[in-house]
Amino acid sequence: MSETAAKASGSVQAPARGARLSRSARRAQLLLAARDVFAAQGYHAAAMDDIAEKAGVSKPVLYQHFPGKLELYRALLTTYADELVARVRDAIGNTSDNRQRVHAAVAAYFDFVAGEGHAYRLVFESDLRSEPEAAALVDGALTKCIDAVAEVVTQDAGLDAARARLLAVGLVGLSQVTAQYWLDSDQGIPRDEAVGLMSALAWKGLAGFPLIHD
Repeated sequence: MSETAAKASGSVQAPARGARLSRSARRAQLLLAARDVFAAQGYHAAAMDDIAEKAGVSKPVLYQHFPGKLELYRALLTTYADELVARVRDAIGNTSDNRQRVHAAVAAYFDFVAGEGHAYRLVFESDLRSEPEAAALVDGALTKCIDAVAEVVTQDAGLDAARARLLAVGLVGLSQVTAQYWLDSDQGIPRDEAVGLMSALAWKGLAGFPLIHD
């Protein structure tokens, strides 16, 4: 996970107004404040005044880092979209055991939706999804996740690109939809059990494709 994404995963602790921070630390702080405000109010209802107040800074300071609300939201969206891609890539790159890869990929989505600050809702349920650049950022993140899974399927099962990609879309779609359902259903099933159920379902399907090498 990037430093910015790691900082953006915590809760906002606004320093006293006027406190001196490095430019990168101030930017991370502003993104944290924006995350909380956008998650609570939605993009259209949120105001730059609200974000500045949440961060404990003046509006001129906020505008020094972000020219407007749309640029601020895009930066936040990019941060979390990159975080999701990094989670999926790490999940399938940390082991060569395909069953563990499937489990880790599903778990990556569940961990992302269960993270602090409603990052998942900011990425996938934003009221700004109709804005072309925002939609392109989300679609690009999904494409990168699918690409990462498809590459592994192609290498291990020897399928052509089109078939490997279709399987990758299935795994990513299953992970995203079930993780969102789990979140919206008040997490009635423990996280580990939910991940185990869905990864078992996915693995029973993927295991039907034999490895072309050990």
